[in-house]
Amino acid sequence: MKITETKIKDLFLIEPKLWRDDRGYFYESYSKKAFEEAGIYADFVQDNQSLSEKGTLRGLHAQKDPSAQGKLVRVIKGRVLDIAIDIRKNSATYGEHVIAELSGENHKMFWVPPGFLHGFVTLEDDTIFTYKVTNLYDKSSEIGVLWDDKDLGINWGISASEVILSEKDKELPRFRDFVSPF
Repeated sequence: MKITETKIKDLFLIEPKLWRDDRGYFYESYSKKAFEEAGIYADFVQDNQSLSEKGTLRGLHAQKDPSAQGKLVRVIKGRVLDIAIDIRKNSATYGEHVIAELSGENHKMFWVPPGFLHGFVTLEDDTIFTYKVTNLYDKSSEIGVLWDDKDLGINWGISASEVILSEKDKELPRFRDFVSPF
């Protein structure tokens, strides 16, 4: 397993080692030992999975304390652009983002710790996305920012007319109006 820190401290891209043969492949999708050796300490409590059509955009979300979540995310089938935005007020990279392409083909994973907004857009139909999280979902702890906020400068790789968005995500605040709890 190759674990690489991104340009933003504490945000990691994970590439598993695949063992292939004529039957297919095998890989470790999580190793507590490997994570801790990389400085990632996570106590996972729940796994989630979503199925989405091309153009579905989920985000930008987080949960505040006492229910803040770290997320280990990956794609089982299909392809996404996955986004994490640093919302740690005292961070030198506050408001900056990292984009990772995750797919069923490349098997890459993204570690998004508490203190980051997270979202993704599906680039293929029938995309299956999984989240391994460090805290249970708590509706009263939900926070978020509007996905297409110009101040964030995110290139989602898809036109706004192609985006499928929940009603809840259409009502999120702009980044300049967002007050980070981290």
